[in-house]
Amino acid sequence: MDNKTEKLLRGRLLSFKSAPSGPDDTSAYMYEEDGALLIRDGKIIASGAYSQVLIAASQTAQEVDHRPHLLLPGLIDTHIHFPQAQVIASWADQLLDWLNDYTFPAEQKFADKVHGARIAKGFYDALLANGTTTAVAYCSSHPNSVEAYFEEAEHRGMLMVGGKTMMDRNAPEALCDTARSSYDDSKALLQKWHGRGRAHYAITPRFAITSTPAQLEAAGALLKEHPDCHLQTHINENHNEIALTRELYPDAADYLGIYEDFGLLGPKTLLGHCIHMNERELGVMKDTGSVAVFCPTSNLFLGSGLFDKARLEGAGIRTAIATDVGGGTNYSMLGTLDEGYKVLQLQRQRLHPLETFYWATKGNADALSLSDRIGTLEAGTDADVIVLNAGATQPMALRMETIETLPEELFLLQTLGDDRSVVETYVSGEPRKGA
Repeated sequence: MDNKTEKLLRGRLLSFKSAPSGPDDTSAYMYEEDGALLIRDGKIIASGAYSQVLIAASQTAQEVDHRPHLLLPGLIDTHIHFPQAQVIASWADQLLDWLNDYTFPAEQKFADKVHGARIAKGFYDALLANGTTTAVAYCSSHPNSVEAYFEEAEHRGMLMVGGKTMMDRNAPEALCDTARSSYDDSKALLQKWHGRGRAHYAITPRFAITSTPAQLEAAGALLKEHPDCHLQTHINENHNEIALTRELYPDAADYLGIYEDFGLLGPKTLLGHCIHMNERELGVMKDTGSVAVFCPTSNLFLGSGLFDKARLEGAGIRTAIATDVGGGTNYSMLGTLDEGYKVLQLQRQRLHPLETFYWATKGNADALSLSDRIGTLEAGTDADVIVLNAGATQPMALRMETIETLPEELFLLQTLGDDRSVVETYVSGEPRKGA
């Protein structure tokens, strides 16, 4: 054992064991008022009361005292677009107009590896500043963009999921690949990056509109060959999108039926948006274990509609929550939780702050089938940890004077918190905010 690599983080610990069934479900989480994490070689070795964890620490362990702040698992973003870092906050009408006017022109620049590497630095800086330690990203259709994405993640030691966007029609020629080249490029990238360090590859057909049947067949073949990889795509986000999709695939039962027909569904399939779902689609999603990803700021910004969490989860469907930058308007998962709360309020689905913080940590890790590695502060998991200060700004500090419970504090962080509330972001035990 190399004691020089040992670190002891002290503070108030919060980590979830399961989805809280309600405000009084204290069995769903672990909270230590004076807690500590013992970290060695990028892993959490011990977690719990400071007095107990201290016993397990060596005399040379470096102690970092973060009291009175909260220590939580790093936040997880399950749907984001790496090439859209310069597209966020672009004025547009709705989804298809926004793609054509802003997204496709921006993504063409990622043929240039130098451009991709420069954007990757800013993209990862933004994630870490906001306490996000893992994200699932769409790269562009260029292999260079995937290289830039994973190289920067490797440099920072982050567990990241991503893949080359497959798109062979209904996009500018400079962005279009072919069914064959998308299969070959994706397979080569997958074989290089998947399982290398902390990298995970996601097979990434953008959506049915930009993929021919041959390309979706190729994506399905890749998934069948590499079932340990994720697959990500979009579905039922916007009414015009759905209408065009049905025109392109008239023989499919419905939008989800397209992906079903090509073998793209399963427990590691992440389906962005899932706003306008029919009953048959809900049944298929449940049966296949596919994940519905809620993107509240994007859905509001593009006027797409309201995600019905109660309906989806009531049908037995797994859910996740994500920023969807750059259609999404905020890199902050705290801000995303805030907007998600409002979307659900409009449907009389009141979300408790314990539920939202579960969702952004262990809930999203469960959705990714990665909760054995990330999303909790349990011993044996990767030491991705954030430190949150609920009094980081003057309005927050003023409100904190009246707060008496942990849920109240979490709700304050969710409602008013941003990157200023993130005191530090640890990746594999190393401080990375601003690094």
